[in-house]
Amino acid sequence: MSAIAKTEVRVWDWPTRAFHWLLVTAIVSAWASFEFAHKLGDNLLVWHRWNGYFVLVLIVFRLIWGFAGSSTARFSHFVHGPVFVLGYARDFISGRKRAFLGHNPLGTMMVLALLVAVFAQGLLGLFTLEHNELVAGPLKRLIEDDTANQVTKWHIRGFKIIQILVLAHVTANILYGVLAKDPLIRAMAKGTKPAKVYEDEMEAVIPANVTLRAVIAFAAALVIVFGGIVLAGGRLF
Repeated sequence: MSAIAKTEVRVWDWPTRAFHWLLVTAIVSAWASFEFAHKLGDNLLVWHRWNGYFVLVLIVFRLIWGFAGSSTARFSHFVHGPVFVLGYARDFISGRKRAFLGHNPLGTMMVLALLVAVFAQGLLGLFTLEHNELVAGPLKRLIEDDTANQVTKWHIRGFKIIQILVLAHVTANILYGVLAKDPLIRAMAKGTKPAKVYEDEMEAVIPANVTLRAVIAFAAALVIVFGGIVLAGGRLF
């Protein structure tokens, strides 16, 4: 049976969807673990630190998954050059509908911006100096206090940038879903989209060993993040 004959077609594998919702949870947790640290009795920001580690592991996993995952999760599938993106934007504004199974070119720009912003936020957290200089990131010892104070300021500003990007991302998904009749949020939850003619591919190619690949990719992300911190001379606890 062809993909066109189906009612629904596969778009996102489960590791991609798990990454997405875990990252959403981690961002909310990062805010809560800092904002309410005192009320939670966590004056040393232990929860916040481990939350930051988890964010970094998630982002590194997604980078790996961008090469080892299913077809729609791969960067080669949805990252396009500026000419292609501008062409899509022009067509969208003019009312010409171009359906994409995975990320559309404008959505890709937002996804990449979020990944870069969250990754940068996590990296900055490794060098911060918080709570009247009582709490420091695991790699703070590599830089001077004045530099650490500047990093900390950018770490705080960075979360405000992430908030703006998340708001823009959610709003764009809702509006795009209404205007283009493309159920983006449902697809990221369910993993499927209505079957129709898509410009990039008709249905995602999900390998049979996707779970094994995900486990290996996640294990590699753990080694890269924690191993990197330790090799740089940082203390995890």
